[in-house]
Amino acid sequence: MAGPGLRAYEIGRVLRDAADAEVTIAGVAPDSGGDLGLPRLTYTHQDPSPLRNAIRAADAIVAPPPTPMMAALLRRSRARLIFDLCTPDALEGLEQYRGSHAAYRRLMTVLSVDRLGEALRLGHHFVCAGERQRDLWLGAMLGQHLIRPDVRYDADPTYRSVIDVVPFGLPAEPAERAGAGGPRTRWRLPDEAEVVLWNAGIWNWFDAPTAIRAVAALAQRRPQVRLVFMATGHDAAATEARLVARELGALDRIVFFNDGWVPYGERADWLLDAQCAISTHVEHLETRFAVRTRAADCFWARLPIVCTRGDELADRVARDELGATAPPRDPAAVADALFAVLERGKESYAPRLDAAAERLTWERAAEPLVRYVTADERPSRPGERPLVAPRPVVPSVRGLAYRGIRNALNAAGLRRWPSA
Repeated sequence: MAGPGLRAYEIGRVLRDAADAEVTIAGVAPDSGGDLGLPRLTYTHQDPSPLRNAIRAADAIVAPPPTPMMAALLRRSRARLIFDLCTPDALEGLEQYRGSHAAYRRLMTVLSVDRLGEALRLGHHFVCAGERQRDLWLGAMLGQHLIRPDVRYDADPTYRSVIDVVPFGLPAEPAERAGAGGPRTRWRLPDEAEVVLWNAGIWNWFDAPTAIRAVAALAQRRPQVRLVFMATGHDAAATEARLVARELGALDRIVFFNDGWVPYGERADWLLDAQCAISTHVEHLETRFAVRTRAADCFWARLPIVCTRGDELADRVARDELGATAPPRDPAAVADALFAVLERGKESYAPRLDAAAERLTWERAAEPLVRYVTADERPSRPGERPLVAPRPVVPSVRGLAYRGIRNALNAAGLRRWPSA
C-alpha cells in the first residue's frame, strides 16, 4: 500500500477501537489481498457503484476529495462526510503530468481542483496532515465563500471544529523485526555496510538523482555506504533514477533498487537495517504543502533523516535535531549531511526520535477525527450540509459531462478504461 492506503488502514483501526465503530475500508481495485483485520470493499474510480449500499447505510464516511461519479453518490447520503485532504493532488499533478501533452496536463489539474471544490462544499468536517496544509485549505474555503460569520465562525473562530490536523502517525509499540529480512538479506550486504534508506516510492515530485549522486560521491570518503530504494513508484522517475545510478557506475554496487513494494508488516526489517534515511526533492509548490508520509516510520524505528529543505519534514528535522538538512539539488551538500549523520551514529539521535515518536502515535494523531465521527449532530436529510454555498456553474457542467461520458463507457463495458 502507498501512503493514502496505509493512512486509511491505521485510521480505520483507531476508529474501530476508540470510537467503538464498525469500520469498513473501501479500496480501489484490484485488491492486493492479505488480512487487514477490517472488512473491505473494492471499487474503481470509473464505477463506484459497488459502494452504493455501504454509503447508504453509513453513519460517517471518511474519504479523499471525490470524483464526479463518487460525488453523485455522496450527495444522496445522510452520513456525516469527513474529507481527508492530506494529499495536495492538484500540486502533485503539476509534477506528475510534467512531460504529458499540455492539454491533458491542464485537464488533470482542472479536474483535481474541481474535486477539491466539490469536497469543500459537500463536507461536514475536514482533516489534513499538517498546519501548512490547513492554511492552504482554509484559503481554499475562503475562496469558495465557505467561511462566513453566520456559518460556524462565531461559534468557533478557530475553525478547528470544521478542519483540524491529523498527521501521519506510527504504532504505539516499538519497531520489531518481522523476520522476513531487509536489505542486508536481500542483497547480502556485509555487516559493516552503512545503509542509507529511501523508504518511500520514487515519484516525479521527488529528486532521487540528487540522492544517488550524493551517495556515489560520499562513497569516496565512506566506502561502505550503500543507498537502498525500498520501493519504486512512477515509471519515468524510477527509470531516470536507475539510469543515473548506471551512468555513475553505482548500480547494484553502491545503489540498490527494490522492485515492487515491501509489505507493510515487514517494513521494520528494512528500517532497522539502516543507519539513516534520506528524502530529497526539488523545490516547487508540492514541496511547500506536502507531508512526507513515510517520515513517521523513521521516527518509529529511531532512524535519523537527511532531507532537503523546503517542506515541513525538513523544518522539523532541523528544529528537533532529528538528522540533517541540505539545500535542494545540491549533491555535495547532501553528501556532507549524510557524512555528518553517519559519523555521529544513529544511537545519538535516539532520545530526540523517542520524543517525536511519542507524540505521533496513531491514537494521538487521529483524536480530531474520532471527535468528528462521534459528534452528536447528524444530517437530518440527504444532502444536508453545514457549509452551504452555491455550486459554481462551470465545474458543475464539467462534472455532468464527466458522468455522462463515464456512464456511456461503463454501459459499453469499458469500466476500467482509461485506467487512471
